[in-house]
Amino acid sequence: MKLMKKILTTAIASAMLAGSAQAAVSDNEIRIGYLADMSGTYRDLAGPNGLTALEMAVEDFGGQVNGAAIKVVSADDRNSPDVASSTVRQWVESDGVDMVAGLVASSVTIAATRILEQSDKLGIVSGSAASSITNEHCTPNHIHYVYDTYPLANGTAQAVVQEGGDSWFILTADYAFGHALEGDVEKVVTENGGTVMQKVRHPFPTGDFSSFILQAQSSGAKVVALANAGSDTTNAITTAGEFGLTQSGQTLAALLLFLTDVHALGVDAAQGIQLTTGWYWNMDEDARAWSDRFMEQTGVRPTMVHAGIYSSTMHYLNAVKESGTDDTQTVRKQMMDTPINDMFAKGGMIREDGRMVHDMYLAQVKTPAESTGEWDLYNIVRTIPAAEAYRPLSESQCKLVNN
Repeated sequence: MKLMKKILTTAIASAMLAGSAQAAVSDNEIRIGYLADMSGTYRDLAGPNGLTALEMAVEDFGGQVNGAAIKVVSADDRNSPDVASSTVRQWVESDGVDMVAGLVASSVTIAATRILEQSDKLGIVSGSAASSITNEHCTPNHIHYVYDTYPLANGTAQAVVQEGGDSWFILTADYAFGHALEGDVEKVVTENGGTVMQKVRHPFPTGDFSSFILQAQSSGAKVVALANAGSDTTNAITTAGEFGLTQSGQTLAALLLFLTDVHALGVDAAQGIQLTTGWYWNMDEDARAWSDRFMEQTGVRPTMVHAGIYSSTMHYLNAVKESGTDDTQTVRKQMMDTPINDMFAKGGMIREDGRMVHDMYLAQVKTPAESTGEWDLYNIVRTIPAAEAYRPLSESQCKLVNN
């Protein structure tokens, strides 16, 4: 009789605990909104395949957390801060969305995170690059997960200067991301003894780079740096090739180049370009195994953004599970308290400013002779340790950091 009573008491306690955890999830549902450029300049680096990566995470998690179903909605932000703001406001105020994922163009992200802060909902930024997102634009309501302009500058720009590229022409996309990358690169170049001779900004997006490449050629700079991304970068590289920029002795530095960009260009056009990346599909066994699954569903190899979307979604869902709630600040703290060790990062940690710090990598595009297949595109030149990769908190302007 005592044994039966003990079993019954334990069962009741377990049921109450499970019910409590379930009740702590608002509407008994975890709702995730995926917001990204689904049709424009940044489609390939995140876009529809980023949604697939997120859905893979939901499926791998079993489609529910502590009995609460996981629901995913998505939208095309069209690279418009206004569209992003209205979409996120609708999601959090009317549709019960708990977390917004994706977030690619930095101007879109900055607009979206303002709404998230006002509504006390969570955003996980995987596609945006501007380091200002966890610096002057930080909030207690978002996490910047994959990469930013600070390690891009510390990786690629520092390596190029050290190899003798001491005079620079910077061609910049004229919005938040480009401005942040230009500023971070200029700082690295000058600190390493180089000079920025000229900075020119182009509209976002731009179809014809002819006049800009001609300005770069006439500048006399040893290095022509592209502070842009997506199709802007590939168009600029293609135009530079047509104008014989590298053949005339100048070095072309692509400061943000994605796997999909290199694939579109081909190794003949992109060979030898150095770049900084947060992840590569063929870097280790865990990355390869996940990438094979991703390719089965999409037909392409994943970018670092696709991998980061999967990783960050899993980290978020684990935090909801462990904390027993979808309360934003509780979940964010759980994510900060838990190291990230998965197919994307080993020993990754989320700091108080919302920056997820992890190792970054300096890569070089293979030559046609080195490449053994369609997606065999990078040699990893060196690892940039997490402690060196990102802006130190001592230099932070983030309101969440007590310097």
